[in-house]
Amino acid sequence: MPDNLFDLSGKVAIVTGASRGLGQYLGRALARAGADLVITSRTVESLTPFRAEIEGLGRRALPLALDVRDYDSIQRMVAAAADAYGKIDILVNNAGCNVRKLAMDVTWDDWNLVLDTNLRGSFFVAQAVARHMLARRYGRIVQIGSVTSVNGYAGLAPYGASRGGVRQMVMSLADDWGPYGITVNVLAPGWFKTAQSAVLYEDREWVDYLVDRIPLRRPGQPRDLDGAVVFLASDASEYVTGQILLVDGGISTGAVRAIPRKRAQATG
Repeated sequence: MPDNLFDLSGKVAIVTGASRGLGQYLGRALARAGADLVITSRTVESLTPFRAEIEGLGRRALPLALDVRDYDSIQRMVAAAADAYGKIDILVNNAGCNVRKLAMDVTWDDWNLVLDTNLRGSFFVAQAVARHMLARRYGRIVQIGSVTSVNGYAGLAPYGASRGGVRQMVMSLADDWGPYGITVNVLAPGWFKTAQSAVLYEDREWVDYLVDRIPLRRPGQPRDLDGAVVFLASDASEYVTGQILLVDGGISTGAVRAIPRKRAQATG
């Protein structure tokens, strides 16, 4: 066992949905910890800047096309990754999408898009990668969830269903694959500003409302995910599986603004 349990030197990690947002945050953290990467997107060209950035850190980065709604695309990506590196140690299953609509406005196609991407796609990518991990009796699978894996929010019914499903799925996969040395966990970010959510942060009133509900009094920053993803991808989490790690500033506690002191005294 290495002296530094968080050292990923010599490891190969697949990070899906790495053309922007959380996928890039997570990929950078793994590369800085020593891992070589396979980075994926539906269009390989969109990965060019990120590939250059990772190579600038002294790590290898293989860009591959992946559409998680296409079974054959999944199989091709995983086969190419295994052929290029000879092994796959880590999967960060990040590719996802969202449709923000009130429940009465959600269409059949909206539901299928979100669930096929976030839940069905996540399962079949994990399955394809696990086939390679099973033979080596080693693997770290990190499924990306969300605070919506445990809390409900208006306008996010398909998304919440998909992320809640990821949480339940991970518990089953952990039981299936644990005897082969594979851990499967959920990394669940809270409210981070990404390309998907950027429009929300243009509303100052909404941001103030959000911050009031977060005990640490701020939305998430990219650096907040670094330690969590490296922990779940490394030997430091060897005895952790089937779990959800919320990185949400505490919003999942259900916190609300405290009663002002004068009012508390008046009602006490």
